[in-house]
Amino acid sequence: MQNSMFVFIPVQACKGAYAKYAQKLLTDLMANYTSALRPVEDTNNILNVTLQVTLSQIIDMDERNQILTAYLWIRQVWFDAHLRWNKDEYDGLDTIRIPGSYVWRPDIVLYNSADNHFTGPMDTNVVIRHDGQMMWDSPAITKSSCKVDVSFFPFDGQQCRFTYGSWTYNGNQLDILNAMESADLADLVENVEWEVLGMPAKKNIVQYGCCADPYPDVTYTLKLKRRASFYVFNLLIPCVMISFLAPLGFYLPADSGEKVSLGVTVLLALTVFQLLVAEIMPPSENVPLIGKYYIATMTMITASTALTIFIMNIHHCGPDAKPVPKWAKKVILQYMARMCFVYEVGENCMSAESERQEPALETAGSVITEEREEMDQILSPLGSVKRKDDRISSNTYPNDGPLLHNIEYIANCYRDQRATQKRTGEWKKVAKVLDRFFMWMFFIMVFFMSLLIMGKAV
Repeated sequence: MQNSMFVFIPVQACKGAYAKYAQKLLTDLMANYTSALRPVEDTNNILNVTLQVTLSQIIDMDERNQILTAYLWIRQVWFDAHLRWNKDEYDGLDTIRIPGSYVWRPDIVLYNSADNHFTGPMDTNVVIRHDGQMMWDSPAITKSSCKVDVSFFPFDGQQCRFTYGSWTYNGNQLDILNAMESADLADLVENVEWEVLGMPAKKNIVQYGCCADPYPDVTYTLKLKRRASFYVFNLLIPCVMISFLAPLGFYLPADSGEKVSLGVTVLLALTVFQLLVAEIMPPSENVPLIGKYYIATMTMITASTALTIFIMNIHHCGPDAKPVPKWAKKVILQYMARMCFVYEVGENCMSAESERQEPALETAGSVITEEREEMDQILSPLGSVKRKDDRISSNTYPNDGPLLHNIEYIANCYRDQRATQKRTGEWKKVAKVLDRFFMWMFFIMVFFMSLLIMGKAV
């Protein structure tokens, strides 16, 4: 216990001596010192201030208002000609730390600040060395204006600038130097949305129109790249999946009554996603990449819905419709039908291949011949009755003429019905072929559009 007391007393004595000399040094330094004037021996001398910025965290990037909120550590180093001492006279006291309000500090501010309250760095202590070197380290949460270019959103990159300079002193009174070629990123806290690629520093000398003297500044350019995973999974992939539903509207049967409803539903779903993107994007002339994709997809769905209405009108052609033109029979019912794999009931690709060499007119002629044979079978008993009646007597069946007339009328109606059914069937097949053709065409369009925008993510 006695040994510990002998150790403790000298330590307390050293601390007391240190505090005594520190108090004396502070009193001597502040005796004839003023913090209102620039601390130089000659007013014609230029005071050099070395600036170093450490990026600690990106707090928020407001794309709509184009404001970047960041947490920075700012170090300013300069020499004060009036705050020097001989450390041997103060028991080897090399440095002291005093409140920053006691000494002169450079009025270096963030030129492109977007803070409503214009708050600067925190009022921390200043470290003073015996040779007059002043070092002021202060943290600051800054809000700076940043020009946001969303042309390639969500695969975009941004460059935000931090421009620091003196507000009142020109280049002949105060000069700003870079401590390093870039900001310090060693203690950076990773942001979930933005990846920091670098923050180089550059010194500029600007001559404003109001003043003839030059004004130096240091500009730090923060290079950011967006992490697009969140937007890909929440905005892009759902849109791609919805887009692939649009061509399926052509595959729905025309009699289902849901072809147009599907197209309108898909269009409304994409409109909701478009509004979500518009809420987070700034009102700019540059349309984001995902916005262009939405607009292209919505245009395609609108076109598919309009084509669906046109094809349904063809499908529901009534008995009064005109026959299918010859060019449509040749182009649509022959070539496009084979290309889109559209066949009649009971017909397959092999039968279509075997009949590919037969002209369309021979097929139509065979159908007409079959119809005539059927009608002859219907009328042949009536013809034999008529011939027998002619051989027996013309007065035996005096009402034979009206009966034959009625039967011929029924036969004509049957022929007209068959012709109408054939004509209606041909128009329905035309509609079915057009449905398949536009389905494959829109599938290809959606695939290439999705491939194009997904290629930007690689």
